[in-house]
Formats: sequence, structure tokens, C-alpha cells
Amino acid sequence: MRAGLSVIIPTLDAGQALPACLAALFEGLHAGIIREVIVTDGGSRDATRRIAEAAGAVIVTGPASRGGQLRRGAAAAGGAWLLILHADTVLPEGWAGAVAARMETGGAAAFRLGFDAGGMAARLVAGWANLRTVAFGLPYGDQALLVSRRDYEAAGGYRDIPLMEDVALARALGGRIALLPLAVTTSAARYRRDGWFRRGGRNLWLLARYLAGADPERLAARYRR
Repeated sequence: MRAGLSVIIPTLDAGQALPACLAALFEGLHAGIIREVIVTDGGSRDATRRIAEAAGAVIVTGPASRGGQLRRGAAAAGGAWLLILHADTVLPEGWAGAVAARMETGGAAAFRLGFDAGGMAARLVAGWANLRTVAFGLPYGDQALLVSRRDYEAAGGYRDIPLMEDVALARALGGRIALLPLAVTTSAARYRRDGWFRRGGRNLWLLARYLAGADPERLAARYRR
């Protein structure tokens, strides 16, 4: 019988960000809620896999596609609950208690979004993400999704697509995703590079295109530009 929490982290050349992500998981280990940590790698050429192995994570490998990586990670997981965590996202202090409480009550949930940057632009982008989660039940992957194995399988799991795999699963779950009271800290590197409002606007455009039926492969090519 499945029990506990499986943490699933998709990676691709995430060596710089992964240590902080993994370090925050020790709270869950001390609390006794984590069954395993699974790093599902898409062919990293840096130290990602060595870091994961040193931390005692289970390593799953395959082609680089976030949806496919997450699907493989979930297939390898033995927990009754899954926590999907991006490598450049750090869980907040007290996360284990919030997750354990949600596991008791049931139902999918995501954390509030926060960035490792200050300023009005960061607050506005994070605020929109949190509003989107509350209003439409559409959190992105950098908000750390918590879902039971039963609900995950009933929704058909992650689609093997390179982009919007998080939105696809959220829609399959029927938008029934609660917003937890704590905020994760996610890297703002892409926003700093591209500009907060330019990247935020592009993300919104990609979401609208996906919801209108655009091909995720083409959207992913645009996203990587």
C-alpha cells in the first residue's frame, strides 16, 4: 500500500539551483512525511545528477520534455501523494506542516508564488499568479503542486508535452486546486534577463494561445527564444 509523500523534481542543467531546492526538503524528512525524492533528468551535462545522487535522490532519466520528465517521475514514485517541485524553487519554512495538513484534509493545492527579488514588478507578477490560482485554479509549476496519487491518476497524469504540462494537468483536475498560505521562493533570473513585464506579458500570451488550442511544441519554441 502506498504511503507518504514523493517529491518529484524535473531537471535539465540545474546544478546551480538544485542544492538550495534540496536543502529545503530536509524539513519534510525531519517531519517524517517524505517517502522519497525523485529527480527526473532530461540529459543534464553539468553536476545536476551528481548533486542529486549525493543527496540520496532517486534518479530517473529520459528525453528532455518537462511533461515527459514529470510523467516518468510520477510513474517511479511510490507515495500516496506527489509534490511537484521545480529545481529553481525553494520551499518556505513551515512547508512540511502545511503539506501534512493538506494531506489530511485531501484535495490538490499549490503554494503562493514569490521571487528571489524585490520591487513592485516582482510583487505584481507574483500577485497575478496567485490571483490566477484562486480565480481559475491554474497554478504554474513553479508554485509547487501537491496532488494525491488517486487524483493524479484520475486526471490522466502529466501529458508528454514540452510546455503547459502544468496547465493541462490543472485543467484535468477540474481547477480544484487550493492556494496554500505559504509562498515559495522562485528564481527571477528569466525575468531579470527578459524584463518583468515583457516576460510576464509573453507568458500570458502563451497561456491564452494554449487555451485557444495552439500546439504546445510550437509554443515551447517561442518560449525558449
